[in-house]
Amino acid sequence: MSLFLDTSVLLASLDPDEPNHAACDKLVASGGHGVYVHALAETFSVLTGGKQGRRLSAALAARLIQDSVLPYVQPEVLSGPEMMLALSECESRGVRGGAIYDWLHLAAARHAGAEVLVTLDQRDFLSIARPGDPRIDGVRS
Repeated sequence: MSLFLDTSVLLASLDPDEPNHAACDKLVASGGHGVYVHALAETFSVLTGGKQGRRLSAALAARLIQDSVLPYVQPEVLSGPEMMLALSECESRGVRGGAIYDWLHLAAARHAGAEVLVTLDQRDFLSIARPGDPRIDGVRS
């Protein structure tokens, strides 16, 4: 697996009003890319939480993820020991608070052997990436 997608890409792929929708939708639909399984929960949270003008029903959000995301991605999980290894690296990477969620996406991408993590939030990931991690890249049209 060469590409790993973060939550921002999944959300943009589902939102036709998002400026990066076409590129993200094309990327997701091309299939076979990895995602940290937590991205599915984050996507659900944003779709149902009312932030950013979104407030879908739980049933509709789950159906969108089931039909428009899950068939095209390969969810990656971290075991308990793998999670603890990632957490043990937080201090050396400057990861605190909510940055843990970006770091775990990156750790899962590294675990999956991804070459590139694709995100719409490059700055957040670049601040915690180190040599040997997947390259952080934005979405290309």
